[in-house]
Amino acid sequence: MAEETKVRFGILGCAHIAIKVCKAITTAPNTKLQAIGSRSFEKAATFAAEHGLPEAVRVYGSYESVLEDDEVDAVYIPLPTGLHVTWAVRAAERRKHVLLEKPVAMNAGELDRILEACEANEVQFMDGTMWVHHPRTAKMKEALSDTQRFGQLKWIHSCLTYNPGPEFLKHSIRVKPDLDGLGALGDTGWYCIRAILWAMDYELPKSVLAFPGAILNEEGVIISCGSSMHWEDGKSASFHCSFLTYMTFDITVLGTKGCLRLNDFTLPFEENFGYATFSEASEMDYGKIEQGRWCPKASEHVVETEFTQDVWMVKEFASLVQKVKRCEMKPEKVWPIVSRKTQLVLDAVKESIERGYQPVEIVS
Repeated sequence: MAEETKVRFGILGCAHIAIKVCKAITTAPNTKLQAIGSRSFEKAATFAAEHGLPEAVRVYGSYESVLEDDEVDAVYIPLPTGLHVTWAVRAAERRKHVLLEKPVAMNAGELDRILEACEANEVQFMDGTMWVHHPRTAKMKEALSDTQRFGQLKWIHSCLTYNPGPEFLKHSIRVKPDLDGLGALGDTGWYCIRAILWAMDYELPKSVLAFPGAILNEEGVIISCGSSMHWEDGKSASFHCSFLTYMTFDITVLGTKGCLRLNDFTLPFEENFGYATFSEASEMDYGKIEQGRWCPKASEHVVETEFTQDVWMVKEFASLVQKVKRCEMKPEKVWPIVSRKTQLVLDAVKESIERGYQPVEIVS
């Protein structure tokens, strides 16, 4: 693709996740890394040198300088969640398309301010949930939609945990109330909630009930919690997220005839492959139960892909930006809607914990 037609990205901040997205932007065929900014020129320059960014990338000593660059079309914002509303709104007001790291905001009110700014300035918004862009995800959706094999969806469980150790729990921005005050609920619970909503075709639950026993640090930030969700038609789901237990990235989706399982749903074990196991019932299965064979052997499905999921994400975002720039379409509204639904459920879980584990109804 000609350089002049590529979407030119600026990055606000040098967070660890920015390393991955920088590489994705330089790999995707329709994107170009134009600029990176930090709170100091030295920090931005060190980041660029350490990670081998192209020499043509402009290095700035402030976030504002990136937004003032007329040759930046879009920005990726990996700043702490507490700063998202300020810088995402400023970016939209400068007519920069916004790829915003998850969790997107501290609450739905802040997110609404971001989305209103994006809509008013006709810029594309998307959050940085990478796994939904992997080709494996589309194949899994096909499996769940096959009522002959999977039947009717009934229950989902998702679990995303890791134990980064005591230094993380003392010093990481993810446990500081003024930076990433949603803690584990925002960092890992976001993925769990998004996965459940994805499986439910983004139908919001009627109510949310946090499980008793959530663990908060001394500053009131959640470091471990779980919740159930309930739909009017009887479907239900549950999840657990934590900074205190061994690393687990699981999702199980149960239907009347089949079961879909992944042990690496947010990040495939092998970057260019995606694995999923699928079990489905047959007339013989029930007879086998009587013979002591309780569960049919799951079949393994493999999806090979040209790009990693982070590249697919920036590629898809850039494709939407290109269409908006060419006046072929208005900004796609699906992604803001999906982000807002995820935020609404996250807010309800937090509210349920704060109300002493009382049920909270979702009001969209």
